[in-house]
Amino acid sequence: QVQLVESGGGLVQPGGSLRLSCAASGSIFSIYSMGWYRQGPGKQRELVAVISGGGSTKYADSVKGRFTISRDNAKSVYLQMNSLKPEDTAVYYCSADPKATMPFGGGMYWGKGTLVTVSS
Repeated sequence: QVQLVESGGGLVQPGGSLRLSCAASGSIFSIYSMGWYRQGPGKQRELVAVISGGGSTKYADSVKGRFTISRDNAKSVYLQMNSLKPEDTAVYYCSADPKATMPFGGGMYWGKGTLVTVSS
């Protein structure tokens, strides 16, 4: 089993920055791809950014150029969020999967989420 714990969420003004972290524990040897998803108020969960075991990345069009995903081996994944907008307000979830490429819709493992609120 793998446990994922997110941190770094909070309240930020439009144009501000936040850095989310996700720490994995347990059977981390089984993790290959990792990523971030979000669910805004009244919306379905959506992909934000994913990173494969080989380091290739994929971003939602809405965050390209503003968000950056990174990882340090299989234990942690990060999301640097800059130029935040009110529409970025959501619960952000970390996901991980044994596959080299994150499956559509997310991985086998999920964290409980961290709330990001962008508001003045």
